Amino acid sequence: MKLFAATVALLLLSTAATAQTPTADETAIRAALDAQAAAWNHADIPTFMQTYEDSPDTTFIGATLRKGYGPILERYKKSYTTSAEMGKLTFGSLDVRFLPSSCGAAEFAVVTGTFHLERTAHGAAKKDDGIFSLVWRKGPQGWKILLDHTS
Repeated sequence: MKLFAATVALLLLSTAATAQTPTADETAIRAALDAQAAAWNHADIPTFMQTYEDSPDTTFIGATLRKGYGPILERYKKSYTTSAEMGKLTFGSLDVRFLPSSCGAAEFAVVTGTFHLERTAHGAAKKDDGIFSLVWRKGPQGWKILLDHTS
């Protein structure tokens, strides 16, 4: 009986440790978000945009709806013309969830979280804090944002 209890305890500990260990896909998405924030903080919008899928289907929903990689890139360039307007971006409360697929491999993920912009130029934007939800797709170039809803 003691051996059975010890085995069950080890299995539970093993399962708990596995559940808390991020997968390679989750690590890749979190690294992409870290790279995106770093690019933003260097006022590098083209590099910031590399996290988005370069597709006419890529969609950004904010105050307005933009569809297509090019229009989204142009919106960022027009809205943030200086590093002072961009400020320092940080993400928080990230939650990465993978959507089940018929083949078993993760192809889509939903990421939710918060953002904060620390700015020296006040009045550069209406809000400095908000929430977002992102739909990611895993393709030939890795994990990319297909849909961004930020408010």
